[in-house]
Amino acid sequence: MMLINLSLDKILDLLKYNQNDPLIFSTILFLFFFFIVLIFYNLFSKNKNIRVFLLIIFSLYFYYKVVGFYFIILIVSAVINFYLTKWMSTYENFTKRRWVLILIIVLNLAILAYFKYTNFILQIINDVANKNIEPLAIFLPIGISFYTFKALNYVFDVYLDTLKPAKNLSDFCVFLFFFPNLLAGPIDRASEFLPQIDKEPFISKEDLGKAIFLISAGLLKKVVIADYISLNYVDRIFDFPIRYTGLENLIAVYGYALQIYCDFSGYSDMAIGIAILLGFKLMDNFNSPFKATSIADFWRRWHISLSKWLLDYLFRPIQFKFRNLHLYGNMIALFITFLLCGLWHGAGWNFILWGALHGFFMSFALLIQKPKNAFYTKLRIKNTRFLKFFQVIITFHLVAFSFLVFRANNISLVGQVISQIFTFFHGEIITQFIEKLPLIFTLILVGYLFHFIPLSLENKIKKLIAVTPWFGKALILAVVIWIAAQFKSADIQPFIYFQF
Repeated sequence: MMLINLSLDKILDLLKYNQNDPLIFSTILFLFFFFIVLIFYNLFSKNKNIRVFLLIIFSLYFYYKVVGFYFIILIVSAVINFYLTKWMSTYENFTKRRWVLILIIVLNLAILAYFKYTNFILQIINDVANKNIEPLAIFLPIGISFYTFKALNYVFDVYLDTLKPAKNLSDFCVFLFFFPNLLAGPIDRASEFLPQIDKEPFISKEDLGKAIFLISAGLLKKVVIADYISLNYVDRIFDFPIRYTGLENLIAVYGYALQIYCDFSGYSDMAIGIAILLGFKLMDNFNSPFKATSIADFWRRWHISLSKWLLDYLFRPIQFKFRNLHLYGNMIALFITFLLCGLWHGAGWNFILWGALHGFFMSFALLIQKPKNAFYTKLRIKNTRFLKFFQVIITFHLVAFSFLVFRANNISLVGQVISQIFTFFHGEIITQFIEKLPLIFTLILVGYLFHFIPLSLENKIKKLIAVTPWFGKALILAVVIWIAAQFKSADIQPFIYFQF
């Protein structure tokens, strides 16, 4: 009896919110729950009401396991945005419609600002006015930036009459709560997501092959590459960069660029793969970003859903505002957009500086575009592979060193890393590095090699998985989970983008 009670207590503890044990894709508990949900979801696939009920309940439980009772904020956000947007859509009068829109924006940004930026503002007041105001004990609900932007894209599209309001609150809740992309995107468009709720789920052989490929690739990227090189190399170097040579610091810069890509794109891959198994198609979020030939190209490949959101709802209105300034108006719009993009990522000067850097890169590239093209034409290297090779190398280094700013808690860390690279490089220790840390070297090398494999090869792998019998697919997933388990650390490593 005692054993039964003990087991029951453990199960209840497992089901409760635990700050150190969130329900994330790379945990066995998530796979167990998702398997059960998938069974019932398919059993009642013809009944929309039951499907919607299952998605809402599991999504809320999933969020409760991550943030505790702060999941209520998500419900409040859904109610506010659904009913106020419905009210706004009833007005033909432009002025009244606009006032309701402003009210909705203010409410959304006020909730986001309170949880995310209050202590940052207090810190600025302390620094500027030489005060000593204690920071408030505010819990930052994971994913609040993502679902706030999801809600706002619905509001903006209804305001612009490019989208009809959702038929009912439950449909809107499925859109906003949908657990695969709730915590870190992709920031899917309501216009593409809402119509899918009405359709009976259908998964083709190709869809299933793609889902298995994405879930496997995402798990390997997150656990095998991102977590392993982070814990066993990158964090150690960036904790004390002056203890290491410039070569080791440079490898850490490359390692962190790969880590943040594998961490975030791994999450997106798993989110898209899981959504496919539920009959939903989410937008792609990454397209080999380190193959980019310019910073503008990078943002067409990195966090695509955010880039499109910023382009449609921030850059274009600002560009329109400054249209009389022509080229300089575009440059101002780019800089402001990326400055706010940096602020969206986090309440810290490093994020603002990172956004400003990208805004500067984009604006400067626009300013020199004409003379640069004329120069390339004169040298007869425009659109050649020779030029693209160097453009990829330069763009990658601009991105990788900007990620150093993104990660740094203080600017002195950036200075120390760069100083070590330029004044204490010691390239001769590369053989010692490979001998002492063969797995780290191999993982970074393999990570970048896979990143640069041609898209045609990736599509062939997906097709091969698609035609593999069901037991073969199950075996692939089992092998991937086993490999991930061998690399998994004792502590759960949250996804980097959860902090946003």
